[in-house]
Amino acid sequence: MGVFVLLPLVLPLTAWPVARLAEQRLHPRTATRLLAAVAGVLAVCSTLCLGLLVIVGTAQLPGNPLPDGWSDPEVRAAVPYDELAGPAAIPALLAVLVSCASAARRHVRVRRRADGALAGLPARSAAVLRPAPAARAWPSAFTTAGLAVWGAAAGATVSALSSANSAVTLFTVLRAATPM
Repeated sequence: MGVFVLLPLVLPLTAWPVARLAEQRLHPRTATRLLAAVAGVLAVCSTLCLGLLVIVGTAQLPGNPLPDGWSDPEVRAAVPYDELAGPAAIPALLAVLVSCASAARRHVRVRRRADGALAGLPARSAAVLRPAPAARAWPSAFTTAGLAVWGAAAGATVSALSSANSAVTLFTVLRAATPM
């Protein structure tokens, strides 16, 4: 597994250049949907990777509720720098959970304000929006916009596969370390 365990934690940084290209080259609605999908995939993969590191980190703490086999050298060998990455992942995952909770709370507040503002408008008022872009195939990879779209898709795929590989491998190691 090696360093590839940590890859999903770093790959979300690739979303910044993709967002710059997408905002300049794509229709705003298309760019928003693309970036939301890529961000969702990268967030799930990163959180899964962080959760696996938390399991390895808590298995090393004294008095942990996890099976003793999970702190064996074979399990720790699956994660590079496990003595640093495991305990550091615990506060990192807590920070992610707090950040998600505050974002959800903020979303609910904004949604309620928007619903209240829209409820006050007369029924005849309507927002004038541009028509949705025509549905078409993905842009060619030989254009800047196409390179951004295909790069985002490739990055999300690599992150998802890396996280899945890390999860399966660590699950297999943990299952082998747990006596039945």
